[in-house]
Amino acid sequence: MSSKKWRGSLTEKTLSPEEQHAKINEIRKMIGPIADKFPTLCSDASILRFLRARNWNTKKAVKMLKETLKWRLEYKPEKIRWEDVAHEAETGKIYRANYFDKLGRTVLVMRPGCQNTNSASGQIRYLVYCMENAIKSLNSGQEQMVWLIDFQGWKTSSISVKVTRETAHILQDFYPERLGLGILYNPPKIFESFWTMVKPFIEPKTFKKVKFVYSNPESLKIMEEFFDLDKLESAFGGRTSDEFNYQAYAQRMREDDKKIADLINPGSSSPSLPSILTESLQSDSLVSDHGCEGSDEVGSSSGDEAASSNLEDVDEKIQGQPSSCKDVANDDALKQPISN
Repeated sequence: MSSKKWRGSLTEKTLSPEEQHAKINEIRKMIGPIADKFPTLCSDASILRFLRARNWNTKKAVKMLKETLKWRLEYKPEKIRWEDVAHEAETGKIYRANYFDKLGRTVLVMRPGCQNTNSASGQIRYLVYCMENAIKSLNSGQEQMVWLIDFQGWKTSSISVKVTRETAHILQDFYPERLGLGILYNPPKIFESFWTMVKPFIEPKTFKKVKFVYSNPESLKIMEEFFDLDKLESAFGGRTSDEFNYQAYAQRMREDDKKIADLINPGSSSPSLPSILTESLQSDSLVSDHGCEGSDEVGSSSGDEAASSNLEDVDEKIQGQPSSCKDVANDDALKQPISN
């Protein structure tokens, strides 16, 4: 096992394939049988993302995974549909581009200067919808995406620190290791003070993935390194004059939603989550916070045992439920890429 320094005093570990496999097995033992009911969230690839996000600390990774499961059961991000968030998209403030970067990663374009609503919850809900859609459109074998953030028209009133903080929380805690590259394109001078305010909310690994790019020849080499300029919009230094078209994008999203709905339940209504599972996973014993503060280890050993025991109780309670109900968080079939 090797390591390298992160920003600050944190050290990033690098594990061999054998060590990684051992960590995955350790996580599976800690979360118990409930992993079988949520095979996508508890797949090897997913567990590795949680481990990398928590620098291979198994207790922290397990806590993060359990909190993500709890959030998904409460928030139900996979059930958000275009019609629920269409009004948030009218100005093109966030949309999935119709091209990939040179590594085959999905591209999300963000234009905070095009903010058109005042509802923080609505803005977050639309962001979550875009994240879910982007993940479904990832190429086979690709886990990460690119964010292109255009600052044209941006001013400090365009976004609040509160929304930014909640955004960072959701993206970093519930979508770990999904960001491969974030490009801040032409941020104004005043953005530096805003960046200083939000930096404490950004984890070191995320911070390292962010690049500042300006419309000058030297910076634009970065864009050419990652993108086919014949497909990239001219707003980012590319050579295509294509612009966001709300009606066309709405049609794309409706088609994507239909594909997802058909894959979930061909010819039938969506299965409901057993209430007993919801209640059990939302109980205080799901995630134990005792002994967390001031410690490098997240949760005491007794806390982890209690959480694991609780998950086993849940597993026993849902035995005998219809198989469709057991597999609510299983979106393996949905991971088939949605065509751009």
